[in-house]
Amino acid sequence: MALTTVSGRNGMVTAPHWLAAEAGLSVLQDGGNAVEATVAVAACLAVVYPHMTGIGGDGFWVIHEPDGAVYGIHGCGGAAGAVSLDMYARLEAVPFRGPLAANTVAGTISGWAAALESASGSLPLKRLLRDAITHAEAGVAVTAGHAAIAAAKGPELRVQPGAYAATFEPEGRPLAEGDVLRQRVLAATLRRLCEEGLESFYTGALAADIAADLETLGSPVSSADLAAHVATRPAPLTVPIKGAQLWNSAPPTQGFASLVILALFDRLAADAADGFDHVHGLVEATKQAFLLRDRHMGDPAFTGFDFQALLDNAAALDALAARIDPATALPWPQSPQWGDTCWFGAADGEGRVVSAIQSTYFEFGSGLVLPGTGITWQNRGSSFRLADSGWNALKPGRKPFHTLNPALARFDDGRVMAYGTMGGEGQPQTQAALFTRYARFGTDLQDAITGPRWLLGRTWGDQSTTLKLEDGFAPELYDALAAAGHAVERVGPLTAMMGHAGAIVRHADGRLDGATDPRSDGGVAAW
Repeated sequence: MALTTVSGRNGMVTAPHWLAAEAGLSVLQDGGNAVEATVAVAACLAVVYPHMTGIGGDGFWVIHEPDGAVYGIHGCGGAAGAVSLDMYARLEAVPFRGPLAANTVAGTISGWAAALESASGSLPLKRLLRDAITHAEAGVAVTAGHAAIAAAKGPELRVQPGAYAATFEPEGRPLAEGDVLRQRVLAATLRRLCEEGLESFYTGALAADIAADLETLGSPVSSADLAAHVATRPAPLTVPIKGAQLWNSAPPTQGFASLVILALFDRLAADAADGFDHVHGLVEATKQAFLLRDRHMGDPAFTGFDFQALLDNAAALDALAARIDPATALPWPQSPQWGDTCWFGAADGEGRVVSAIQSTYFEFGSGLVLPGTGITWQNRGSSFRLADSGWNALKPGRKPFHTLNPALARFDDGRVMAYGTMGGEGQPQTQAALFTRYARFGTDLQDAITGPRWLLGRTWGDQSTTLKLEDGFAPELYDALAAAGHAVERVGPLTAMMGHAGAIVRHADGRLDGATDPRSDGGVAAW
C-alpha cells in the first residue's frame, strides 16, 4: 500500500523505524515537548535500528523554538589524546573496523543532555528512555533491512574484539528477518543513565566502565578523553532562498554543502519536478557544493574559511551558479564520503520543531561492542587522513569531517519544515530532491520523499562514481542526462542506497504534516 502524508495537530514524530516514532509520540502524549520526544526517538533507534545508529556515536540537532529562535547542538566527539601517526605507521589509512577505527569520543549522549537542558521539559529521563529499555530487554523483531546488512557485513564484524557476535549473532549466525534481537546489557546501561544521569557517560562510574572496556579492546579512547568531552552549541549556518530561510548544522558537518546546493538551484531555471532542468540543475549544483566542501570542510578549529560569510554573499553565490552549464555535465568524480545514519524529527503543539540526526558512521560502527555496557562504538574517526597537516588530518582532539546534517526551513508563509536523511554522500542530494519537489514545485510531502531519486558518487561495495538513478522517472530523462554527459547508471526500483528520508511541516495554523521513506522501516506517528 502506498504511503500518504500524515496530518495531525497536537504533535508528530517521524523516524526510520516505526517503533521509534511511536516512542516519541507517547512522550508527546504524556506532556513532553518535541525535544523530549526526540530524545526518546534517539534512544529507541539505538536499540531497534542498531545497524544504523547507537549511543556510541555522534549526533547533531537543529531546533526551532515557538518564538522563532533557531539554534544548534553538536554532540560530536574529538580524536583521542593518544592518537598519532605512529599508531597507524603500518597502515595506509585509518581502518574502517576494529580498535584503531574506534579513535574518537562518542558525543551522542552529551547532545541529548544539552538539548534537554535547553528545552526545559517536564518528564524524567526514565520516562524518555522507557521504550528503548523495554525493547532492549524484551527484544525486537529484526527487520529485512537489518537482516540484509547483518548477513553482508557479518564476516568483517564478528572477528572484531568485543561482544559483537554475542550480541548480534547469539546463535552463531547473523539474525534473520523476524528473529528477536535482545540487548539486555545495553538495557542495563540505559537504566544506569537514568539513575546516574547522562553526565555519567563521560565522568561517572559508567564512564569508568566504558573506558576500561575500550582499553581492553585496544581503542585509544581513554577516561581522560571522555571526561574532557562537552557538547557544543554553534549557531546553525543559514541562507535565504525565494520564499524561505534555510538552516543546517555548522562544521564539521556537511550542512554547508546542503545549503549551497539549494542556494545555487534557487538561481537556476526549472519548470517542473523531475524534469531535466530539475535533476541536471541539482546534480551540477551538488558538484559545485562538493568542490567547496572537500576543500574547506572539517573541524572549524583547523580552518580559516568563513562558511557563513559565503552564504551571506549573494554575489559569490551568483558566481558559483554561473559556473553551472544548463545543458552539459561537469566532468566528475571526486572522492566519496560514506556513512549510515538515522535522521528523525518531531514537532509539538506549542510550535517547537526539531531536526536531529545521529550515527555510528558505518553500519555497526567500528564493530566494537563493549562487553560491559553493550555499546557499539562508532568509527567516525576512520574518515581522518593520515597526514601531518591539511584537510581532516588526524590530530589529538580534532573533530572529524561529518556527513551528518539535519536540515530546517522556515517559509515566508509561516510554515516550518524539518527534514533529513541517512546516506553519507547522498544526504545533501536527497535533501535537495525532497525539498525542491515540495517547496519549489508544490509536490505532496509524502510524494516528494517516495518519488525516484538519484545519487552522484559511490555507494557501499561499489567503486563506480556514476550518476545512479532509480526507476520511475520519465523514460526520456535518462537519455537526456546521458546526452548531457552524465554517466547514467540505472539501479532499479526504490533502494536503500538512496537514503531513509523523512520530513515534518508545521503550518502557520498549527496543522502538522509528516512523511517517511518507503525505503526504510519508518513511520509517522501523530495525534
